[in-house]
Amino acid sequence: MKATRVIYKTRPEYVEKNKANIEAVMKEVRALKNPGFKYATYLHEDGLTFMHFAVADTEENSKILFDLPAFKKFREELLASGPETLPKTEQFSVVASGYDIF
Repeated sequence: MKATRVIYKTRPEYVEKNKANIEAVMKEVRALKNPGFKYATYLHEDGLTFMHFAVADTEENSKILFDLPAFKKFREELLASGPETLPKTEQFSVVASGYDIF
């Protein structure tokens, strides 16, 4: 099982566009109906910092996002927007959980 966290900060004028692009990604993720991939995005209280968190049960499922057209668009537009901080990706292994992840 692999967990991935990505954090970045957008410019104020890009927040709503980023939210719309994220929702388009989530729509495609939901359409996959893949129980081995969990993905969510959170917005920090500053209203600018986004955290994406994904958990995958296999290496193959951990790469699902990169094939989605909406994710490619999201990523391209985010980088083109000139975010205040570039996305920082971190990988984690699950130690324990108080609920069934998969």
